[in-house]
Amino acid sequence: MVSPVITGYYRYTDIFFEWHQALPDPLDRSPLKAVLAQDALVHPDHPLHKDGVQGVELYMGTLQNFETRLLFSSAQVEYIRYWLHAMQLTQHPISLPYSDCLLTESSLRHVSPVHFGTREDLRKALRQIEKNNKRLKGVDPTLNARRDIFERVRSFWSQKRGVWCALDFEAWDRDHTLLTEFGWSSVYWEDDEQIEEQGHLIVKEHMYYSNHYVPDHREYFAFGTSEQVNKATFKNRIQTLISDLQSRGPLFLIFHDNNQDIKYLKSKDVDVVLSDMAFMLPEALPQEGIFIVDTSDLFAALEGEAGGNRRSLERVCRHLQISTTYLHNAGNDAHYTMLALQSMASGDPIDMQREKRWPNRTVNNTAPQQTSTGVKVNFDAWEEDDDLSDQEGIFGPIIDTTESTVPDNNADNGE
Repeated sequence: MVSPVITGYYRYTDIFFEWHQALPDPLDRSPLKAVLAQDALVHPDHPLHKDGVQGVELYMGTLQNFETRLLFSSAQVEYIRYWLHAMQLTQHPISLPYSDCLLTESSLRHVSPVHFGTREDLRKALRQIEKNNKRLKGVDPTLNARRDIFERVRSFWSQKRGVWCALDFEAWDRDHTLLTEFGWSSVYWEDDEQIEEQGHLIVKEHMYYSNHYVPDHREYFAFGTSEQVNKATFKNRIQTLISDLQSRGPLFLIFHDNNQDIKYLKSKDVDVVLSDMAFMLPEALPQEGIFIVDTSDLFAALEGEAGGNRRSLERVCRHLQISTTYLHNAGNDAHYTMLALQSMASGDPIDMQREKRWPNRTVNNTAPQQTSTGVKVNFDAWEEDDDLSDQEGIFGPIIDTTESTVPDNNADNGE
């Protein structure tokens, strides 16, 4: 009986530091060390070089204890040993690392490819991984849960299946049961091509209910043409939208702070059936079902926030370098929520992404009572203070002239 082939991943440190030492033939050690040298790994002529990738593709894995490791795949390790033999650099295919080194899928929460263009990039990542693992010891379980969801979202998004749809409602600020707008922005794939759709509905019967405390921007949908519909059509269009999206596979409904919007979906004025809705993402990409993704939680994971401090959509977009215009328009808010999701989901693994966005900005707390904020981004005062950093201040709203249909001379746009 043939034994099944077990595949998985090896820790970079085990392969780089230990593998050559375990080889019984001393003549095999130097060729292996040479092919694993960091400057060799990133060279375009390296045997592990992948077309379309600058440098080397390795893997970032999260262990069950939430620590991160840089990894080689078992396929890469196999290829190195046979390439060395084929190039006559070793007399025989060298032996594999001992089996205890192999990490199988059950050993890992997440694995995703990462690219390093230079030796310096690779060395910097290794140092950062070590620092982050130390800082994450004793971290608040809430932050670990958020980080876990962040990586699942990245994994699912990269597989280009199902539908991702950001939704937003606006209601009269003196009676939140009186809905005035609905906006959506969806992404799905056909033949590996990304398809984007969006829209904005305004309730005719509630056109003249003007807000007193929140900006009223229903007329300023920046990414298409708003539709004015009666209450019955409003309800039917939303129900039909959700039903149609579900037919394409798993449906990921994206909100920014989902609590109120889900209540609106279930209200008598909308009445969408959400019987199979789940707030927790499964470990593997599902084939069907409705799953809730919250960009306020994703950003909290990215910035290392373990508490209940939820950033506004405006603030999240600001920190992600997404220019906004006329927030508090349901269509615009849905569009920017989708952009925020895409920005985070299509980026690097969480710790690499955080360091690229905000280099050397994590709080360096080493005292035991402060370990829960060990990877918290330390934003400057001007980034946090509306009076100092609000892009909608004395310079006026930022308008995307390539897509926006709103004239430049419209009024205040912010949250």
